[in-house]
Amino acid sequence: MAYATTHRQLAGRMPAPPARKMGTWKMAYADFLTALMAFFLLMWLVSGVSPDARAAIAGEFETLETSLAGAAPAVPAEAADLFSLLQLSETLKAAGESVILSVEPDGVRLDLVDTAGRPLFQSASGALTPEGAELVDAAARSLAPLSNPVSLEGHTDAFSLASTGYSNWDLSSDRANEARRLLETGGVAAARFQAVTGLADTRPLDPGQPHLARNRRISLKVHLAAQP
Repeated sequence: MAYATTHRQLAGRMPAPPARKMGTWKMAYADFLTALMAFFLLMWLVSGVSPDARAAIAGEFETLETSLAGAAPAVPAEAADLFSLLQLSETLKAAGESVILSVEPDGVRLDLVDTAGRPLFQSASGALTPEGAELVDAAARSLAPLSNPVSLEGHTDAFSLASTGYSNWDLSSDRANEARRLLETGGVAAARFQAVTGLADTRPLDPGQPHLARNRRISLKVHLAAQP
């Protein structure tokens, strides 16, 4: 049974014990009866509707639900195929958090990410570690048979370099070009590269934590083939 309490403070005396308010259960019971009557009224109304009318009403609700939720953007078949192709690489799959694969409206992006347990780059250098070179080579083996255009971006974290005259812009550009050279060695034709760009620390993977290791990465974009 529901009830409420109130406290009264009398000047110069000890506080009185809580006074119990009677009858609040009646309001809750009345609300319950009102909801129950509304339910039975709705059931009675629905029972008098023909099957065709019920189907029409259900169709209206389905249409409303679709319009509120919004249709999920369709993934181009070619992008889905590219995504599946890169997923087949055992080397890329085994890399865990060092590889991020995502579908974009105009292609598929493969991010090769530096982590504390698996560094992909030499410290303050454009050179890749053996682990980083292995991942780039795995991407090359998957992409070599294709003709899709490719773009490369090099990224750094937000820490400044100690070397005078060598900035994060230089470092990110060197990393992007090192990845390009390895991709070409692995069979990706040089004519397929649309852009090779160093973006320094301007586009961190985690914008709120620009100094994290995972912001150091090579981002490889495989574009959809040009439509005739």
